[in-house]
Amino acid sequence: MNNTMLLIIAMEECGEFIQRCSKVIRHGTGEKQLNDLNEEAGDVLAMLTLLEKSNLLNRKKLMEQKKVKYTKLQEQGLMGV
Repeated sequence: MNNTMLLIIAMEECGEFIQRCSKVIRHGTGEKQLNDLNEEAGDVLAMLTLLEKSNLLNRKKLMEQKKVKYTKLQEQGLMGV
């Protein structure tokens, strides 16, 4: 699969994940909502892995950015939410 197609599918999967997040907010954390949320999160995770394997993402940089984001969230008092 070429990089353009990987990026398009990744965008689509992120959109579907966003929709599931919205549904959890609107409908609560019932079994179906959480199952759907986990399915879409797994799809996003799969696409991130494929983007990494295609050298569009770099695991070391991702982990560094993850730490930066955690720090920002801690400073805003949002960690553990």
